[in-house]
Amino acid sequence: MAYMLQQLLTSSAARFPEREAVWARGRSITYRELETRSNQLAHLLQQCGVKKGDRVGLFFPKCVESVISMFAVLKAGGVYVPLDPQAPVERIGYIIGNCGIKVLITQDERRRSLDLATRESLARCVVIDQATESGNGTGVLPWSALSDYPASHPPLVTLTETDLAYILYTSGSTGRPKGVMLSHQNALTFVEWCAVKFQITHEDRLSNHAPLHFDLSVFDVYNAIEAGATVYLITEELALFPTTLAKFIENHKISVWYSVPSALVLLLLHADLKAEKLANLRTILFAGEVFPMKYLKQLAELLPDVELDNLYGPTETNVCTFYKVDRGRLASMDKLPIGIACENTEVFAVNDRDEIVTSPGESGELYVRGPSVTCGYWGDIEKTNKMVIPNRFQKNFEEKMYRTGDIVTLAEDGNYYFVGRRDSMIKSRGYRIELGEIECALLSHPGVREAAAIAIADNLVGNRIKAIVAAHVAESVKAAELQQHCATRIPKYMIPELIEFRESLPKTSTGKVDRVQLSRESQEGVAVTQ
Repeated sequence: MAYMLQQLLTSSAARFPEREAVWARGRSITYRELETRSNQLAHLLQQCGVKKGDRVGLFFPKCVESVISMFAVLKAGGVYVPLDPQAPVERIGYIIGNCGIKVLITQDERRRSLDLATRESLARCVVIDQATESGNGTGVLPWSALSDYPASHPPLVTLTETDLAYILYTSGSTGRPKGVMLSHQNALTFVEWCAVKFQITHEDRLSNHAPLHFDLSVFDVYNAIEAGATVYLITEELALFPTTLAKFIENHKISVWYSVPSALVLLLLHADLKAEKLANLRTILFAGEVFPMKYLKQLAELLPDVELDNLYGPTETNVCTFYKVDRGRLASMDKLPIGIACENTEVFAVNDRDEIVTSPGESGELYVRGPSVTCGYWGDIEKTNKMVIPNRFQKNFEEKMYRTGDIVTLAEDGNYYFVGRRDSMIKSRGYRIELGEIECALLSHPGVREAAAIAIADNLVGNRIKAIVAAHVAESVKAAELQQHCATRIPKYMIPELIEFRESLPKTSTGKVDRVQLSRESQEGVAVTQ
């Protein structure tokens, strides 16, 4: 077992030196090349002043150099911080300042896009563009400089498994992103579990659909590298076109796929998928949001021999529960469990009486304990102390647990079911309402492709409920029809009063429905179609 993420690469490079490790944008590198190039970049980073624990930003679209850079930062003893290449420059500047990034691996165009204060805060920039190999300004080093550094071995750095490996910035309730700190131990707890559970081998071909600043990518990259398999990076441009993406899966003989459900729904609806063209696909994993049951059933019917698994967990724990889809039960199910705890992890629900839930049917907030739990948020002790808290149910020694904010229900068979977010539980006319339950009712209508439920503050009733819906065919579904459909599935007080139709719903950079934007637009009085 590896104790550091970079050891996964060194081990596989020794076993499979000439095997293809990473493919992206029509280019690929072998394990030998990945090992040597990451060694060289690690030495260069140390020459740039990177010391143990220093944060190094990665600010460019996915490519072969992304994986080289990730491993190089780890080998240098640093902590890599993937930055969303599509994010506003102001947000990137905030993150660079928030976690004290001094060295940035980027493209020259993106370096120049940063404001002057941010550029001046950086000690060094390593640019990956071939066109800038001659250098462009003080503190800018070209990628070609790697050839001047040792390739046969990484720098000598003393690390332990509890040292930080990477920081992933996620949306914060204050409007500013928060940096989730993940250690080598946090990541490897998940990676080692996946390796056994999903039997990843050197013959597999794993897709990487998620952006590298999204925690789903941890599985794609590190499980592929540990097994000596090949990881195929799906670029932002490719992910936009379902038919092209389906061809990509077919042509590259992808065997293990992992993404948010909405990516799979797009493939189902717009790619004309054929089982015979996906003959190499053996496992589909999905996480990050609720998978509408009508689409999951379609996927299961289309690919009867492919294993389907629902993985659940916040960035702060990576994945903490899982459910292998039982096709024998699927037809009669109206909701999918998030399942049971992964090995080496414990989850439990805590009710309003501050008791651990043990009775089937009872609900509570889900807590997680174990080596996968983050140590907290970079530079935010208040937020850390609120979410990563002492385990009050363990009196004999000190340990931490993470409160997810997710409300779950315990089932008879020991599986947990996701109910909704504690912070999306609203009150209207005195009733407690979970917006996710309304969305499930809307999505069960055959004419609805996407749906989100939003609460609009109202002095008279507390909150009014609005739904934003995208139909399969424009103008094929009316508001009254949807309200009548909902009436057969949820109580009257939960039926949306207002329904707005759109061609599509806005998405975050990780592919989820952007409920924050929808809520903001609704509160600002965006016109409503009823």
